[in-house]
Amino acid sequence: MQIAIDGPAASGKSTVAKILASKLKATYIDTGAMFRAVTLYLLKQEGLITRVELWDQNLADIEIQLEMTESGQKVFLNQEDVTEAIRSQEVSRQVSKVAANLKVREYLLKEQRRLAKDQDVVMDGRDIGTTVLPQANYKFFMIASSRVRAQRRFDELSKNGHSPISIEQIEKDIQARDEYDRNRKYAPLKKAEDAIEIDTSNMTIDEVVEKMLTFISRNA
Repeated sequence: MQIAIDGPAASGKSTVAKILASKLKATYIDTGAMFRAVTLYLLKQEGLITRVELWDQNLADIEIQLEMTESGQKVFLNQEDVTEAIRSQEVSRQVSKVAANLKVREYLLKEQRRLAKDQDVVMDGRDIGTTVLPQANYKFFMIASSRVRAQRRFDELSKNGHSPISIEQIEKDIQARDEYDRNRKYAPLKKAEDAIEIDTSNMTIDEVVEKMLTFISRNA
């Protein structure tokens, strides 16, 4: 069974996907974390983030591992735990540009499909239902207002010990990223024709999960 959950930044995809996977005894695959890990790697190499022509030859040096622990999913970049580091505002500002790069997408697409092979998975991102897993059994597209998403991102940054900028600036960043993601050349943010859209602006996490579980059980 394959479940695809797509949507814009901070719409709640990852949180919902983790809980849904747990309830269905499926493997959770956070594709956004994979793109963020690549972005963090490029930022760590002096000047590399601006040298797009050199990204391709550096991809072979990147090893990403997703590991489930009692405290949640951990993300490792070349054996280093970067679970919190990939959520920084600096990474958030650069990840759309990295995710729009064809070579990066091709590299991670192979990894994502490999992880989804021969096991039940819940995978979240921006193009899972349209590009990564177009044959997924169930597809959901989560949306929320930019202000609600900015508040969520602000709370997430504060909780993880980062010093967040203002909610207003985060909202501007989110709106800019939405525009970029929708209009990028390769695999843009787009709702699959057969996806169920869920507006999470005024819903709790539990309500969203329950809505998905109900749909899955009725269409099993």
